[in-house]
Amino acid sequence: MEQVDPAQQAARLGIGAYVARHIRDYGLLFALIAIMVFFQVVTGGTLLKPVNITNLFLQNSYIIIMALGMLLVIVGGHIDLSVGSVMGFIGALAAVMIVTLGLPVAVAIPVCLVVGMGIGAVQGYFVAYWRIPSFIVTLAGMLVFRGLSLWLLAGQSVGPFPKSFQALSTGFIPDLFGMDRPNLLAMAVGVVAVVALLWLGLRARARDARYGIEGEPFGLFLLRNAIVAAALLFVTWKLAWFRGLPNVLLSMVVLTVVYVFVTERTTLGRRVYAVGGNAKAAKLSGIRTERLTFLTFVNMGLLAALAGLVFAARLNTATPKAGFAVELDVIAAVFIGGASMSGGSGKIVGAVVGAFIMGVMNNGMSILGIGIDYQQVIKGLVLLAAVFFDVYNKNKDA
Repeated sequence: MEQVDPAQQAARLGIGAYVARHIRDYGLLFALIAIMVFFQVVTGGTLLKPVNITNLFLQNSYIIIMALGMLLVIVGGHIDLSVGSVMGFIGALAAVMIVTLGLPVAVAIPVCLVVGMGIGAVQGYFVAYWRIPSFIVTLAGMLVFRGLSLWLLAGQSVGPFPKSFQALSTGFIPDLFGMDRPNLLAMAVGVVAVVALLWLGLRARARDARYGIEGEPFGLFLLRNAIVAAALLFVTWKLAWFRGLPNVLLSMVVLTVVYVFVTERTTLGRRVYAVGGNAKAAKLSGIRTERLTFLTFVNMGLLAALAGLVFAARLNTATPKAGFAVELDVIAAVFIGGASMSGGSGKIVGAVVGAFIMGVMNNGMSILGIGIDYQQVIKGLVLLAAVFFDVYNKNKDA
């Protein structure tokens, strides 16, 4: 039988047909672009000013960090309602250790991360090995750690933090080329990122063709990568004319790359998806489902702790209300990013894009002076629309 090149097959089917089958992935990208263009216009250009782009990264860093872990929890068929409270508790713990007790930052940060993992381990133990619904376990955790935060801080704000701790969120990577403005390091990183993404994309296309997997039409491949490259170069150019690359941006990029690799290129990642898709079948195939569920909650606790440290560093203080209702934004970001409510599907990049969609909406509406009441209504409607879109596509394909 004659072998058909996947790229030629995709071309014959047409770009429209391919996009229709992958509407969720492309829809997210174009939705983010459309939202940014809309707010750029209605805010009179304020949204994409260098200082505001930097604020977008700083304001949404902890949401993106926790969305990475929440995606794995939801893909595994569970949910974690305690992440906001855990984030606030870890920030409070860091404040007590550093400000009140005077412990070194180098000691406090690892301790807080280990405590976060311990919290995730306890909750994961009850979910995985005692089969208590994650909704109940993490709802209890949300209440427990909210109360512990109030107790630890005695109902008061504790701060300020030393400069070395603040650098977790508000610090910037120094320009290795010795320039101030423009920051040549930021521009160089943008160029390197574009080249790396293009190289990885071409490599993935070659691999798909080698194994006979249907490939993305080349014209669509070029269009998508051109849009992403233009966005990266634009953002790094803007950052170069402000203060360069924020430390937290580097942290987010490294974490995103690591979690993309784990979920798409490792056996562990594939098994998490298998457990979320059909836990019984996964167990019969030899996968230790309980251990995987346990590990996803340990990972979530670690990332919630890291987010708590970043959030406290950004505010330069720990407050009893830190993290209040943050879990809703994190969960919304993951669902907007394409994760399925029933588990088994979702992508790291989708969760990150979903978090940026929420962040741009929050930022844009704040610039316009829209009240928090209307902001909540609009975000709720966007979440409902995203979930409806997901269910509609599944019913259409069934």
